[in-house]
Amino acid sequence: MYEHVSVSDGVRVVALDTAGRTLLVEDTFYLQGRRMLHVPGGGTDGQEPRRAALRELEEETGLAAGRLDTLGVIDPLPGTTRARAHLMLATDLRPGRMRRDATEEGMTVQWRPLHDAVEAVRAGEITEAGSVTALLLTALTPGRHQL
Repeated sequence: MYEHVSVSDGVRVVALDTAGRTLLVEDTFYLQGRRMLHVPGGGTDGQEPRRAALRELEEETGLAAGRLDTLGVIDPLPGTTRARAHLMLATDLRPGRMRRDATEEGMTVQWRPLHDAVEAVRAGEITEAGSVTALLLTALTPGRHQL
């Protein structure tokens, strides 16, 4: 017999501006008991992943994306849940409307050059699986700031 957790798929969004900076958010994660730095994202809540990614980006950061590319899909906890994380790259950023929910009240945002965000992964500052994978895939994408 297997125990499992049933939750919807998730999305993680690397928002990259024309200067090569990525937008990171920092929020308190209850189960970890600490604040964590990560890329914007959340559950799909039954939406198609691309639509959910655009929604989460705008809700958490107040930015809308003119372009959204798929970086990949991961199974972050295959021994615990069937939920997958859809990883996206958002570019052509413009102002949108921030609509954080009550659990995101203390969320903060910060811009970092992509290279610095990758260094934060290496240093253990960014540890959330979807964020780690999405940032590394972005850095490895041709035409981006290479590792």
